[in-house]
Amino acid sequence: MSMIRDLRAAVRPPLTRHKAQLSAVLDDPVTGNCVVDCAVYRGGRRQPACANAEDAIRDVHSRGDGFVWIGLHEPTAAELAGIAERFDLHPLAVEDAVKAHQRPKLERYDDTLFAVFKTVRYVEHEHLTATSEVVETGEIMVFLGRDFVITVRHGLHGGLGELRHRLEENPELLSAGPSSVLHAVADRVVDTYLEVTQSLQDDIDDVENEVFGGRGSGDAGRIYQLKREVLELKRAVTPLARPLNKLSELPMRQVHPDIREYFRDVEDHLARVSEQVASFDELLTSILQANLAQVTVAQNEDMRRISAWVAIFAVPTMIAGIYGMNFDTMPELRWKYGYPMVMSVTLTVCLVIHRGFRRNGWL
Repeated sequence: MSMIRDLRAAVRPPLTRHKAQLSAVLDDPVTGNCVVDCAVYRGGRRQPACANAEDAIRDVHSRGDGFVWIGLHEPTAAELAGIAERFDLHPLAVEDAVKAHQRPKLERYDDTLFAVFKTVRYVEHEHLTATSEVVETGEIMVFLGRDFVITVRHGLHGGLGELRHRLEENPELLSAGPSSVLHAVADRVVDTYLEVTQSLQDDIDDVENEVFGGRGSGDAGRIYQLKREVLELKRAVTPLARPLNKLSELPMRQVHPDIREYFRDVEDHLARVSEQVASFDELLTSILQANLAQVTVAQNEDMRRISAWVAIFAVPTMIAGIYGMNFDTMPELRWKYGYPMVMSVTLTVCLVIHRGFRRNGWL
């Protein structure tokens, strides 16, 4: 556990950026402008000699030690083709890396591992509406080989520059090879899941208080939208369990034995997130059903009140209708006390009916 704490702490301290090296890789003859950063690492330390991806690839292949880490952002098929050819990446994996919109997974192609992670980001908002976007998703693909790691990012969030520099501050971890980068990416992605679930918990608490706290029946549209956002998070979290289980349990040539043990810690965190997301889904389903039940009860209450008043006003309507027929043989028409008598009877009957409805809770 102390080794796990050291590894997790290594990817979190404050950082500085290598601006000169980052600007150099933007004019890369191999991958064009999709390169975010690239470097060669030997003994866990970044080598300053390589100015771009072409130089990094040549340096690793010529010396036969260390590994190269190339970071790409939304490359096109043409931009990724150069790297795919030099590192012998499988065409199916390359196609997935270009098209994106993949499920979290782990695939093995000969001597290369291809991992897909769904990144998530909580979208800040003042008030939750029926159209609010709460969870924004992206993707990080990782190609892992014996002497290289290639990260491909899709989306406007989930940048790995900060993670790279934090790893560079701990050469002992990077000396384990490319698999240390894979673990750091997985650990960062899962930690982000935890942050998003904590923020979602606040939104769910607000909705729950509105439905059950006496501040109104809530808005079914808002509840349904929040449930959809939770399902979006669930699609990112749940499928990742199997890949992490493989990385933590199955020996693989591409994963250093010491690093493999650390994936168990990431798997434990993912299990906690999965439980929270599942509970969110069930809770929102219950809240939505309770909200709909409250709406139904309110509508029934309104219908009962309307029905009660209709029954009350039916009495004078019926009497007025009878006397409105104007038959000549109706004795009450000529009677001196006929009008007061009819009005008294009408009022008495209405009061009796009204009292009965109030007693039964209809009014």
